[in-house]
Amino acid sequence: MRISLDEILGFEKRYRTNLINCLSGFKSLNLIGTVNRDGIPNLGLFSQVIHVGANPPLQGVLFRPIVVPRHTLENIYETRQFTLNHVHESFYKQAHWASARWDENEFDAVGLRPEYLAGYEAPFVKESPIKTLLEFTERHTIQTNQTTLVVGKVLEIIVDDAVVTEDGTIDLEKAGSLTISGLDKYHKTESIGRLSYAKPDEMPKLLED
Repeated sequence: MRISLDEILGFEKRYRTNLINCLSGFKSLNLIGTVNRDGIPNLGLFSQVIHVGANPPLQGVLFRPIVVPRHTLENIYETRQFTLNHVHESFYKQAHWASARWDENEFDAVGLRPEYLAGYEAPFVKESPIKTLLEFTERHTIQTNQTTLVVGKVLEIIVDDAVVTEDGTIDLEKAGSLTISGLDKYHKTESIGRLSYAKPDEMPKLLED
């Protein structure tokens, strides 16, 4: 199948959205926890989280155009804090449910528990296997479609010692972190191997776990 831009633009909206959302492959999957100025927690499901840098440690989140209220984005701007929480198989349906347009506290609505660190406002998801607290640092508007890239600096990480290897790699499979394709298809992963540092004069070798 070969699909031109004209054909893509002519597709029915839902078909086009599903097709294009799958093109980038498997995506990271996080629940973002925030709190508004009145102290009411908010929870939203996001698959557009990216690594921005390690020194300083930065993560980025891409938000859709602001054509409807974006509570997570508004809360980040107001409090300058947010959390990223990996989704586990044990609660992926509740995580998906959190993407509905709730008019109430999503934690209560979907049955997940907020967790707080002393001195910080943004809530973690207690059930999550890997959690990160971030401080809002900057934002950038993608002019082509008016999406917003928010960058946050990592302040705290909560992860089980057992899933962090000697060189700092996190074993995401052992932690039970899920991934997503498209908008609604959830996946567990299976590692096929870890390779050595790539050099021009030598084929990468399989490393032992």
